[in-house]
Amino acid sequence: MSVKITKFVHSCLLLELPESGQSVLFDPGEYSPVPVEALPGLDDIIITHQHPDHMDPVLIKKLRSRFPNVRITAPADAATVLAQAGITGAQTSPGAGMNFFKAPHEGIKPLGMIDPPQENGVHYHHILTHPGDSHHFHETMPILALPVTASWGSAVEAARVALAVRPQYIVPVHDWHWHDRARAELYERMEKRFGEVGIHFLKMTDGEAVIIPDLVPHDRAEKLL
Repeated sequence: MSVKITKFVHSCLLLELPESGQSVLFDPGEYSPVPVEALPGLDDIIITHQHPDHMDPVLIKKLRSRFPNVRITAPADAATVLAQAGITGAQTSPGAGMNFFKAPHEGIKPLGMIDPPQENGVHYHHILTHPGDSHHFHETMPILALPVTASWGSAVEAARVALAVRPQYIVPVHDWHWHDRARAELYERMEKRFGEVGIHFLKMTDGEAVIIPDLVPHDRAEKLL
């Protein structure tokens, strides 16, 4: 099967499955300029956790207005925040085609920030894994959305976990913090390093779709033993 992936800055990804016509948007946050009116359809919005860079109620309201039947899946505390913003009906259990896995949000309290929120790592249709803001997870589907930099983590830790779980493809996310030049240089380094072990690192350009042809979904996640 072929899959189409578009990144809209930071951790927001649009995954489209042309053969089935399904589409899902992960983590539409405040940094993510999603072209709402240009989207042809949307079946799912999946939110890994409630931080503003992953969940923007204003943007989600616009998406819900354009796609009234879109299914929204989020952790319980995130669903509460959405409901307070007038976005009701978010489900907290995985729907058809989804599986949750353990991917705890990395610690942020040493920086004087509040305790981490609830977070779901999500596998979607045996194709793509999004771990949210975590470098402590042990499984992946063929495509891994890999958070590559953060106040809570580093590119080194990102590489460590990716080399351990060995996806077929890596889509870099959570890199709003990087200057464009730094991003380009780190993408080159990562493409080379991961390529040495047979992992395809996709050097995403915001708003430009990448098509992966002939992807074989896993019937289970590849796990680090």
